[in-house]
This record gives sequence, C-alpha cells and structure tokens, in this order.
Amino acid sequence: MDDSFFIRSPSLLSRANSRRSHTPSPHLNRSYSRSADMIDSLKRSISRKGATSSSPVETPNITLSKLMSHNHTNTTNVSGDLSRNTSRRSTTPIIFSQSKTRKKPHQVEKRLECSLEELCFGATKKVKIKRDVISDAGIIVQEEETLHINVKPSWRKGTTIIFEGKGDEKPGYLPADIIFLIDEKRHALFKRVGDDLELGVEISLLNALVGCSITLPLLGGKKMFLRVDDVMYPGYEKVIQDQGMPMSNECGKRGDLRLKFIVNFPNKLSDDKCIKICNILETCF
Repeated sequence: MDDSFFIRSPSLLSRANSRRSHTPSPHLNRSYSRSADMIDSLKRSISRKGATSSSPVETPNITLSKLMSHNHTNTTNVSGDLSRNTSRRSTTPIIFSQSKTRKKPHQVEKRLECSLEELCFGATKKVKIKRDVISDAGIIVQEEETLHINVKPSWRKGTTIIFEGKGDEKPGYLPADIIFLIDEKRHALFKRVGDDLELGVEISLLNALVGCSITLPLLGGKKMFLRVDDVMYPGYEKVIQDQGMPMSNECGKRGDLRLKFIVNFPNKLSDDKCIKICNILETCF
C-alpha cells in the first residue's frame, strides 16, 4: 500500500497541525499527546501491512476531527468546572451591621419642677410620658409609660436625670434619650441661695425698737420660737444655723436660715404723737 492515504488528506493534516501548534492548556497535555501517539501508530501499522500484502486494508473509522472535537468537549467541561469552582471560592460574604448605620437623634429635654421640701428631704416623682414605638409588625404605635424619679436631698436647680432610649422610635434611628432638668418651684415663704434659705420677717417699729418674740415657720412644716432683744433696723439679719438646705459636698450637714427683718414704719403720725416721740428719742442720744 502506498502513501496515497496521507496524500489525499493534506487539509486534514494541516488542520491538525495548526491546532496542535497552539499552546495547550496545562490540563490537556496528556490528551494531545495521546492523539499524536494514535496517529503515529496508525501510520506504522499501515506501512507494515502495505509491505507484506497488497490487499486493501480497512482503516479504522477514526479521524482527527473527531479526536479534536472530543478533546475540545473535555476542555470545555474542565474549564466550566474550574470557572464554577473559582466563582464559588471567590465569593466573599457581606456582613451588614445596623448599629453602624442607625443614627442617634438629639436628646429630648423636659422640665421637672420640684418644691424646696422635695429637694430638702427627698421624694419620688412619677412622670407619665407618651412615645412612638415600632411594633413587631413594623407599625408605629403610641404607648404610655410611667417613669419613676427618685429625687435625692441636696439636688438643686439644673440637675439632670437621663433616661436612655425612652424617646420616640423611628425607622433607621436609635431611640432618643430623655433628659429631665430639675427646676425649683417658687416657695411662698423661703428663697434658696446656695445651701442657705432666706426668710423675710415683718415687724412693727415698736418691736424693732424694744424687741419681741416671734414664731418662725421652718421648711417642712415645723415651727420655731425665737426671742430677739436687739434693736432691729432695716436690713438687720439674724442667722439660725442648720436650718437650710442639705449640703451636697458634706453628708448630713445643712446650710443656714437667714432672717431678714422688714420694719414697718407708720405712714402718718398726729401732732401729739410726734411731740411725744421727739421727747423720747431726744433723751436716747
């Protein structure tokens, strides 16, 4: 048998050589080497048979195109598996934290008025608030809550009490904080000056000159008896210790009660009274 089989198929060999000339994938070197070995063994068997016998030889029904198509299918499957595995491995989880995105709204300030008695002896204040909350169904509803504030002795005007997260709830926001600012109610008798209390006492001109006994009201409802023998002039003050407000820096101690005397002078005097007063006062100096 001559080499006419290979002569009649130059295009087939050229296509095979052109395909083999490309740089193969690292995973397909064995496939291409096996195809080349099959072609070489086919050549050798044909040449041997042609040398020994002149009868026609049935060539196997295997062509390079089929081998290459088979190798191409394997290449596609392998590359597809590699791409899918790579995509799976390269998937990076994304963590979403609501705490980083939710903002804290401004604080809500409210005034809490307290009497001097409550700031002196302590008390428990109950404050009802209404606020918007987000229900489990995601709907904003309004609820009412009672807050208990334990007012401690020695608190004064401007003291702040913070309730965290007791404000309105909004989507995308953290609940606001509520701040209560202590404010002092105006007292009918006493005035607070730091840790001391001031009390104005009205007396007549006669009592201011000759002295008198007075009954003083104290903070909390008690009363105190006081005898004053001094001449009390306008602006005269008398200090009673430990009857003021509790001291914040010294536990158990209180300020003073300062008495400011207000002398009531008569608006009019008769001529006879004026003469008598003149005679008395002239002998005093």
